[in-house]
This record gives sequence, structure tokens and C-alpha cells, in this order.
Amino acid sequence: MNKTSKTDAGTPESQTGSSAASGSPELKGARILLVEDSWPLGNAMKRLLRVLGADVAGPAATTADAERLVAEHTPDVAIIDINLRDGERSNGLIDRLHAQRIPVVIVTGYTAVSLPSEKAEAVLQKPVGVETLLAILRPILARQWGR
Repeated sequence: MNKTSKTDAGTPESQTGSSAASGSPELKGARILLVEDSWPLGNAMKRLLRVLGADVAGPAATTADAERLVAEHTPDVAIIDINLRDGERSNGLIDRLHAQRIPVVIVTGYTAVSLPSEKAEAVLQKPVGVETLLAILRPILARQWGR
């Protein structure tokens, strides 16, 4: 994994920073799959990503829900929690997305994640601040869009 980061920032919703607060379209045109089983955290992350200009599918709380969303619209990048509803783990979903060449960013509350390094672009520890998230997403999206 290229980068591991832990911030001591608050929730994504409370960390809108100057660029997000001004409605800057930092992620304009980005299609993001969000897989998060915590409803409050998933909704906060979705609002943040939308303020930044992204088109967000999710939050999906299970891999089955996430796979339905991917089948409807292929995302540019996926932001995925490792542990999902009812003890489900997202490793199989991550493998399938990797096989489809969809970059994955892991966002987890755990300090250690057992995942081959080539399967994820980054592992970020919750809570994730806006600037950290943008620092990871910008180069991934630029690469996906050929910029």
C-alpha cells in the first residue's frame, strides 16, 4: 500500500476545511463508490464528497449492495471499510474491484489491516480529514482520467 495515514481530525462532516466549505469542486466529475456500514459516518462522508463535487454511489453497507451499485455505474474509485455489517469483511469485494482495475482506498477504524499491498491505493485510519482524503484521491483520479 502506498500510503497509510492517521489523522486526529474529527469526522469528515466536521472537517470541511476551507476548500470544502466554499463548495470547491475539487472532485468534480469523479464517480465514487462508498462502502461503509455505519450510517452516520457513511452519510457524513457522502455529504463531504458531494460538496467536493463527486457523484457518490452509496453508502453501501454490504458487499452485495456495493456490487449492485458497481453493476449500475462503474466508479472511478472506491472508498471501502474493511469490516461491514454482521461481521462481513470486504476482502472479496476489494479483490473483484482490483480485477476490474477500480482503485480502492481503505478507510478503517483498525490499526492493522491484512490485505496484499497491491490491492489498495491507501489505507486511511478513521477519522479521516478532508485534506488527507483529497491528497489520496487527487492523484488516483488524475491517473484514472489520464491527466
